[in-house]
Parts: sequence; structure tokens; C-alpha cells
Amino acid sequence: MPQTGATPATNWKENIKPDEEERFQRYADVIVSIQKDRSQKYGNGRGLHRKQLLGLEASLEVKADLPEPARQGIFASPKTYDCLVRLSNGSLDINSDGDPDIRGFAFKVLGVSGKSALGNGNASSQDFLLINHESFSSPGVDPFIALVQAAAKSKISALGYLIRTKGFFGALGQLKTLSKKFTGFATEPFNTVVPHACGPYAVRVRLQPMANAINPGAKKDWGKDIQDRLEKGPLVYEVQLQFFISEDITPIEDASVVWPADKSPFVTVATLTIPQQSFGDEKQQAREKRIEGTIFDPWNGLLEHRPLGEIMRARKFAYYASQQTRSAKPE
Repeated sequence: MPQTGATPATNWKENIKPDEEERFQRYADVIVSIQKDRSQKYGNGRGLHRKQLLGLEASLEVKADLPEPARQGIFASPKTYDCLVRLSNGSLDINSDGDPDIRGFAFKVLGVSGKSALGNGNASSQDFLLINHESFSSPGVDPFIALVQAAAKSKISALGYLIRTKGFFGALGQLKTLSKKFTGFATEPFNTVVPHACGPYAVRVRLQPMANAINPGAKKDWGKDIQDRLEKGPLVYEVQLQFFISEDITPIEDASVVWPADKSPFVTVATLTIPQQSFGDEKQQAREKRIEGTIFDPWNGLLEHRPLGEIMRARKFAYYASQQTRSAKPE
């Protein structure tokens, strides 16, 4: 656990504004409108992270003897869970894998049991959605939705929006961040970039890969790179928690801030293993269809791991509306 002076704290707070539900519903409508437009072009699919690169089966093994702040929810005791994994490109469109993009790594932990984060009974699975960045592209949801609307029109429109709102050099910095070098799903860390509860604590979640051999040709087909690796053996990731320390160091509401590892070190709580599995057969086709058809939603999970912060609260509206639009079914 963090050393003295960086002890996990429970005095975190959310700043919920009175107009949020109305505003977030408008934003959900925006996402759905874009989603419907893209579905006419590509077929039924998600609003964001439309291109599924690979759907995989995995297992999560929770470690024993974890420190008390980590022993919450699915990490409360040593146990092994079956999981589903969805690897994706973040774009609204289905583009070449070589194009700059945010990459998504979502995993669903099956067989959990406890009160739902949505307060609608019990949850039977726990979802974590991660990207290959350490922070979100904006502090809150308003500028993100404005950028998505601009990007839905064209890349030129998105660039114009960034220049108008951030200035020329600020826009270049934003583009550089969004198009940062990516070596592949087997060799890059992935982060939730926004917090979840961990019982009375608050955490961000990171996947740290154990592989380190980079394939220079992976960007031609990110999914094929993973398939080739899995033909040789399993892929293993450490599941790590980074704890809220204080509002000035690890803010709950400002998603654009990187939580510094020197102030709040990562704690390894579990191992996510993607084993060797079949490809190019009917079993893979069924797995891909199952994973593409299900939901991956940070609000699909336990109350003990409920999502925190404005970005997460907006996702409650946007993800539900998107799921309804594409007739997605929960596991």
C-alpha cells in the first residue's frame, strides 16, 4: 500500500450539479443520433468503440492476503472468475487499424453476486472499461460531447473545434495525445482513467501487461497480433488499483488529471489471463457474436464498485440509450 502521507482516504466526494440528468439525457440523445447514422452505414453497432477487433474468453484470479482497502467487492477474497474480453478501436467509424485512435480493453467478470450499482436488484457480472491512456481527454463531459459532435461531421470539423476552443498549439497537443504511439494490446497498459468505488474507497483500475515483446507489424491488424500470440501461449495482465488520496492529488471529478503513481502507487489485486483458444472456426464466430451482442458498461456491476465522477454519471445515460438502440442483451 502507499507509504505514510499517501494513505488511501475515504473522504472523497462527488459534485453532482442540479441540471445533470437533463443535460446527460440530451447528450445521450446526441450519441444515439450519431449511432443510428453510423448503423445505416456499417450495420447495427455501438455509438463509440464501434469496431470490435477481437472477442475473447479469459479468467480473473483474485490474490490472497490483499491489504484491507483492496479487499472489497470482487477483490474481497481469493477466487477465480470466468471473464469475457472485448478489444476495440474507439472511433465512431470502422477505420483501418493503422489510423490514430484510442484503443479499448473491456472485460466482464462473470459469476459475481451482490447489490447492483444501479440499485435495481443484484448484479451477476462486473464490467471494467479501460483505454490506452492515463487520463480522459477533457475534465468533464461537456467538451467531450462537443468534440464527438464535431468528429461525427468530419476530421476537419473536429480539428476546427479544437483550434477554436484550445488554440492552435493546444489543438496540436490534444491531437498528439489522442494519436500517441500504440504498440498493441499485449504490450500496453490500459486504464479506466475515471474512478470506481472500492467499498468506502475510490480507485482507478489499470491492466499492466506481463508481455514485453513488441511486434512492429501489429498495427496492420491488432486482432491478428493477439491471435498469433495466443497460438503460442496465454497472455497475462496484472489487475491493479490506484487509490484516492486527496482531492488535490487524485481528483474524483476532473478526469483529465493523471493520478501520480509516486503519490498513489498501484496495488496488484488480481491476474487477468487470456488463455489459448480457438480461432477461425465456428466456436470463434459464436464467441465474437456473443461478445459483440452483449453490454460492456461501467454501471453493470456491484454497488461496491459503482462508477464515480461526472464522466461516469453521464455514461449511465449514454450507455443505456446506446444499448437500447442496438438491442444489446446483458449476460
